[in-house]
Amino acid sequence: MKEGVFLKTLCRTLLTRHPRKSNSPLHLQMDRLERYCYNPTLRWNPQVEEYFVKAYGADYFHRISIALTRPSCYSCIRVNTLQSTTGDVIEKLLAILEERRQQNGSSDGTNVCHISDDLAKATLGSSETILPNKSVQDCFIEKCQIPSLDYVVFVKGSGPHTIDYGHIANKPPKEVVVSRKCAEAVLRGAQVYVPGVLACSAHVEKGEVVAVSVAVEQPSSTGGWGVGFTRGTILQGSQTDPYYFERKGLYIGQGTTVMSRAGIFRASEGVAVDLVHRIYKLPSFRDILEGEIFLQNLPSIITAHALDPQEGERILDMCAAPGGKTTAIAILMKDKGEVIAVDRSHNKVFEIQKLAAELGLKCITTYKLDALKSVQQMSESDRKDTLQCGEKIESIGISDSLTAGIEKITCTAICGTQGGLEQMGNESHISKAELRKNNRKLRNGPGRNNCLGGRVEKSKGFPPNSFDRVLLDAPCSALGLRPRLFAGEETMESLRTHAKYQRRMFDQAVQLVRPGGVIVYSTCTINPGENEALVRYALDTYKFLSLASQFPRVGGPGLVGGYQFSDEYKEEWLRHGEEDLVQRFDPSSPLDTIGFFIAKFSVGSKDV
Repeated sequence: MKEGVFLKTLCRTLLTRHPRKSNSPLHLQMDRLERYCYNPTLRWNPQVEEYFVKAYGADYFHRISIALTRPSCYSCIRVNTLQSTTGDVIEKLLAILEERRQQNGSSDGTNVCHISDDLAKATLGSSETILPNKSVQDCFIEKCQIPSLDYVVFVKGSGPHTIDYGHIANKPPKEVVVSRKCAEAVLRGAQVYVPGVLACSAHVEKGEVVAVSVAVEQPSSTGGWGVGFTRGTILQGSQTDPYYFERKGLYIGQGTTVMSRAGIFRASEGVAVDLVHRIYKLPSFRDILEGEIFLQNLPSIITAHALDPQEGERILDMCAAPGGKTTAIAILMKDKGEVIAVDRSHNKVFEIQKLAAELGLKCITTYKLDALKSVQQMSESDRKDTLQCGEKIESIGISDSLTAGIEKITCTAICGTQGGLEQMGNESHISKAELRKNNRKLRNGPGRNNCLGGRVEKSKGFPPNSFDRVLLDAPCSALGLRPRLFAGEETMESLRTHAKYQRRMFDQAVQLVRPGGVIVYSTCTINPGENEALVRYALDTYKFLSLASQFPRVGGPGLVGGYQFSDEYKEEWLRHGEEDLVQRFDPSSPLDTIGFFIAKFSVGSKDV
């Protein structure tokens, strides 16, 4: 009798925990709709989530989290006004997109836009129109109407779209599982490349139709996060597949395989799946109108404008890679003056050089330099070496047309390092071979893969007060970038570490800018500890700094208040009256941008 009661109780418990699903056609259809769709949930570290809820409020932060998992449904293009005009670029883009549609035999989605009416009516603090208030069906490429940004073009995409993955009873679609980073790129318009594929259904041959889903990092047994299966895993289309339940609502498109399953996991590069149907349709601008356009987020373009660079000035971009803001600054200066772009990575500096060459910009000088060591620490011998280098350049008997170029290429290359000085010894001239080599570089000119000098120069830093303006687009937690499918790697400790390094970089910027100059600080994160807290630190530490108004003003106000940590540390943000002097870009706002922050400081007399 007791055994029978126990069995009945156990059965009731199991049925309660795992209710039996109905096999009715309607129920099965609902299951398929819930699984084969795009409805991600962004996972945060619990302490980080609590922190953001306190900063924004629960509902507001929930909206931000949802927005971060979606791409912006328009692309923002910056026209190189030194090489082309906005009108010419729009005409060329229309022709290119029309040609694509004709080749594909159908619309690629760019002529349909789901940008809200609020975006078309967004205001600059009053009633000034940002985007043309017209039917988006009639115009999917538009010139930006923000004051001073008439060289910016919006190309609108569409989404989210519903995709029929062809699932029938007991026969799920063949499938390819990609990494989270691959998926984020696909949502921005990229194809599925071989390195991003983690798993694939059995017996998939070239030319087969497959669904594409995402494996997002999950908690691991070691306490971290990871994808807990081996690349090359065979999918059976059953609940025993890796991350079967976790991939529910994480399907990003349907496409045709470019190679077989075996080929995908044998190859090291190339397109694995040609995406035909996408959740979000955004046109690709890869290798299009090189030198005439640059794809860039709207807040980044506004950052360069906030700096307000003037012709003939000397400007420092402290963390310049990949070079978007650097080149924007140079174009605003009409390529007249000097823009110093530095980054700690050799490869990233080389990419800046390539971009500057592609856009035809001459006023940009690049160096490999850690932003934390931007201020020059010169010994007495270093000063003598620098003076000697200058004297030797002046003594060279060559034409003035070559002198300027050789000073930039050769003085830095030969005299910029101790090894070069030792090699020169007591010589008072540069060899004829070196002159011929540099003459060829000047005569041939830079190209995309033939940048000026062909190498990356190192720098020991710059003297204090040697720049008119400094841009510090600081390395950050990047929690404003979108689309983002995972955020669990950031902890409160890591966020506070980011803020610590940003303060040290800002200390360097303050020393490098001259009195009367300008510092612009920006990040691509929603974290107030890296944004408003930095502003508070700057204003409290350097009494000669003051927040300056920005133009154009497009973003919203900053956050006022602060946060009390469990270790008794209090993080202070802005005070009342300061919030409207910064720009905070909210990814959930009608502007539909990435999360971003801009603060501009005027530098007063440092004798105070």
